[in-house]
Amino acid sequence: MAFVIVLHEGLSNMAWMFFLVIGLWGLVRAFRGQAVDGSYMGAMAIGQGLLILQAIIGVVLWINGRLSTLNRPEVHVLYGAFVIVFLPFIYFTTLRGDDSNRGQWVLAFSNLFLFGVALRLIETGILG
Repeated sequence: MAFVIVLHEGLSNMAWMFFLVIGLWGLVRAFRGQAVDGSYMGAMAIGQGLLILQAIIGVVLWINGRLSTLNRPEVHVLYGAFVIVFLPFIYFTTLRGDDSNRGQWVLAFSNLFLFGVALRLIETGILG
């Protein structure tokens, strides 16, 4: 179980760094007037896969009783569920497939927002 905890911690650090990098990359692309392309969408898909993997490991920890050791486990679960649905929600409801420069701005700021939420997730996941 210690390995699963270390894996969950390591992936959480990887998640915030990843979303910071693709958020900044998205801003550079937006300032250059570029539209959303396959490379950026692929990076977002990798980030989404990372969050889903993180959630699966979190569920394994929850089943094994590790969630009860957190100060506010309900907030941690709420943030975890939020990050899973946020990017698909933005893409399908706000952008509706818009891959213009406007879409690049929206996705860049969405990824930077996920960077902040990932840091907040880590803060709520620190053991009490």
